[in-house]
Amino acid sequence: MPKTKIAITLDTVLLRRVDALVGVRFKNRSQAIESAVSEKLERYGRTRLARECEKLDPAEEQAWAELGLAEDVKSWPAY
Repeated sequence: MPKTKIAITLDTVLLRRVDALVGVRFKNRSQAIESAVSEKLERYGRTRLARECEKLDPAEEQAWAELGLAEDVKSWPAY
């Protein structure tokens, strides 16, 4: 995957924590920061899905599922 070079500003204490991982877990700062951003975005995506699912009405979803299942059963071939 192509990479793009950027400049960022970090809190000094945070940068020291990142640097503590370099050489131990990551090859360099870029790899450490890229991993952290990727993980955060992935986590955000999962929590967003959970928040959206909380808005669903379970009874309505069950009714839609059963309606779809009833339609499928009609079209199944006889064995």
